[in-house]
Amino acid sequence: MSRGISLIAFVVLGLGLMPVMSFAQERMDDTTARKMPLKIWGVQFEEFEYRYSDDDEELGSWDGDIFYGTDDLKVRWLTKGEYAVDEQAYEKLENQLVGQMPVSDFFDAKAGVRFDTPEGPDRTYGVVGITGLAPQWFEIDANLYVSEEGDTSAELDAEYELLLTNRLILAAALDATVAFSEDREIGVGKGLVSTETGLRLSYDLIDRSFSPYIGVVHERKYGDSEDFVRAEGGDAESWFAVLGARLSF
Repeated sequence: MSRGISLIAFVVLGLGLMPVMSFAQERMDDTTARKMPLKIWGVQFEEFEYRYSDDDEELGSWDGDIFYGTDDLKVRWLTKGEYAVDEQAYEKLENQLVGQMPVSDFFDAKAGVRFDTPEGPDRTYGVVGITGLAPQWFEIDANLYVSEEGDTSAELDAEYELLLTNRLILAAALDATVAFSEDREIGVGKGLVSTETGLRLSYDLIDRSFSPYIGVVHERKYGDSEDFVRAEGGDAESWFAVLGARLSF
């Protein structure tokens, strides 16, 4: 009798374990695409604008980003520049190709190369940097550059967005460049090279995909860099009224 009871208990226990074993087998064998890292891609322009200065200079300016990859690793092509309308020539043209991966909950590290076409000889740089969200909701992008000539410099971009309404946004931005060595051929002196500060008032017309804005931008050069631009007959300081849009695809 006891042998019969033991047999019944064994059968019941086996039937109870079968769904668990089946679930474990399904998890082991599940190699479908939904288990793979999600690929993401996009194109966005934080700045795509027309600038008109206090000395009647007209510029087209942009700051864009094309990216592809996953949350763990993505490749980015970063492009920014200024085009002088009257001279029909680039005043500044910069492109970066970098790989980017997370190093904390709020920051990513990146490394790659940068190609510049300034007024003067072209330059190529190695790039390392971090980008992310600092305390108090400041967006930070900090980079260190080393050129093929051995010249080093650093750049800090910081931006803060104040939501006036769900769609109306006031953005304050600061871009500062510091050089640790002189590169006279492209007008860069040692020390603080330049700053660009701006205020832009945007309206999210189509979610965050299309946000037209108006604003004001101040550009300033310092130290030896200021002396170099003045020696060429240029202005070391300019104010611009800007009209543009933030774009995202």
